[in-house]
Amino acid sequence: MSLEYALINDTSWQSQTEWQTPDTPFMSFKFWQALADTGAIGEQAGWLPIFILVHRVADATNSADSEDNTDTLVDDAVENALQPVAVMPVFIKGHHRGEFVFDHAWAEAYARYGVDYYPRLVTSAPYTPITGQRVWLAKGETLNEAILKTAISGVDDIAQQVGASSWHGLFVTPELTDMATASMPTDSDIERALAAQDHGLEPMAIDMPILERQGCQFLWQNKDLLQDAKAFADFDAFLMTLRAKKRKTIRAERRKVAEQGISCQRKCGDTITDEDWKAFYHCYVMTYAVRGQQPYLTLDFFKKLSTTMPEHLMLAQALDANGDIIASSLFLYDKPDSDNVDDKATLYGRYWGALADYDSLHFELCYYQGLEFAIEQGLTYFDPGTQGEHKLVRGFIPTTTHSLHRIYDPRFVPAIADFCRKDRLYMAQYRQQAFDALPFNADNMPQFDGNK
Repeated sequence: MSLEYALINDTSWQSQTEWQTPDTPFMSFKFWQALADTGAIGEQAGWLPIFILVHRVADATNSADSEDNTDTLVDDAVENALQPVAVMPVFIKGHHRGEFVFDHAWAEAYARYGVDYYPRLVTSAPYTPITGQRVWLAKGETLNEAILKTAISGVDDIAQQVGASSWHGLFVTPELTDMATASMPTDSDIERALAAQDHGLEPMAIDMPILERQGCQFLWQNKDLLQDAKAFADFDAFLMTLRAKKRKTIRAERRKVAEQGISCQRKCGDTITDEDWKAFYHCYVMTYAVRGQQPYLTLDFFKKLSTTMPEHLMLAQALDANGDIIASSLFLYDKPDSDNVDDKATLYGRYWGALADYDSLHFELCYYQGLEFAIEQGLTYFDPGTQGEHKLVRGFIPTTTHSLHRIYDPRFVPAIADFCRKDRLYMAQYRQQAFDALPFNADNMPQFDGNK
């Protein structure tokens, strides 16, 4: 059996087989359908999707060559081709919005040399800086190098057809990173590629390397090392793992919120009303308005989620003394008993906004309410989103993020490869420094692993 790929511009492939449940809600078909239905992805949004369908094809050489078998071989090949193995999404983009891994400097370098950097190709969960699978797998399948290699061939095909400068796989898992970068480029590889282009070969005729960049995000773990790594019993149990000064700071921040006459509440799933969604969206829009920007997502998008995947939604609200909603924070979360997450069920802090500036309210609504909820629900992790060293001092541990980059013009590969190498070294040093600044007391200090 061999693997082949097909390029599909709609979601008809979803009905062709049973698919595994993704490892995060952000790769669920329902989440992507909400994005498509509300215009967050599509040609008008500058996120034009193409799906690379990987399927198995029967190898006729392994079967009898008799004429009697001819029809059977053809039928088997067709049947196998209709049973997908995996699908990788690729977006054709002319901008960088909603990605959170920044390559603007690369675009500027291309422009200085009079070379088009756009369009470019991106594989990601749109508008979502959350590490996770980027390939949908059919039931019973496991991602391997053969599947990935076939999918990358599909990426190269798209790049050649649309004249893309590059492909970027964002917030991919460490496992996918290891597969994709198993054969890193050498200086001689790059020199041969440059020499080939000098002799008139098209860049796409040369097998370009896949480069890795690393980043850093902060992830909270529901793990009390003072109690044999058991989950925390409550928020106070978590606080007791922090140094006294940090405990005092967090308690003071929570008191400041209460002293302003603000109370907080949480709602899940079907208990979130239409009025709650309107209030949330008003707050969400304000986050962008203060920066003079328009939000990526619409009220209809969030209401779609409330209809199609309410079991993954938690809304934290802040109310003033009159009971009016003045801030909201929307979380998505894994179900702890789902087969796809095992012991890695996670709370994801995603969307926040407030009608005005209130002392310490962001910390309360985006972090402390999330921590309490994760503990109550028995979730293993809390991923509060990208960037922000203020998360570090509240017990969120530095972790490595990975992105993959395939540059098709060999003239730019040496400089970008060197940038990625130096950037990985810098990020490793940064994660070590961030780890050293963690607020845990000595008995509950996790061990630093430079690879995580």
